[in-house]
Amino acid sequence: MGPAHSARALLGRQAAEDELWRGGDGSRNNEHMARTKKSGRESTAEERAAARQRAKELKAQEAAAAALKSVRDKIASLDEPDKTNAERIHAIVTRVAPSLAPKLLYGSPAYANADGKPVLFYQERARFKARYGTLTFFGPAQLDDGTMWPTSYAVTELSPADEKVIAKLVRKAIGG
Repeated sequence: MGPAHSARALLGRQAAEDELWRGGDGSRNNEHMARTKKSGRESTAEERAAARQRAKELKAQEAAAAALKSVRDKIASLDEPDKTNAERIHAIVTRVAPSLAPKLLYGSPAYANADGKPVLFYQERARFKARYGTLTFFGPAQLDDGTMWPTSYAVTELSPADEKVIAKLVRKAIGG
């Protein structure tokens, strides 16, 4: 079978599929395609819209679960003290700001707002062979305090007092 023959066969199959999609008479017939296999009845536009919406929600849930797993896996892979620091920061953020979605940013644990924009992230010290990790807040974080304020904090290890400061910063970052 030569290339021309296989191309004609492919075009023929495509034409047949297009004809079926159109309902057999050459006209577009979306209702024909909307029939359910079980009952043979046609689904309404509202039912199709609801099904599309539900599929979109399921896809978003799967993406969120995958992002959370990637953050947990990243934290688990860190060396000490970055691992403990990242675990504690993760616990604080998920407790204080459950609206923030975990994700990886530049390969580090981060937390994004509903628009998907990162609000904060923890950059482990081992990544740049630094003597401290950094907790960094980004533009969407509402930390404004006058005309100048810190957006990045060096973290060697976290004390209970440090955890309270981080919790307060995270609350303020999300407008709470």
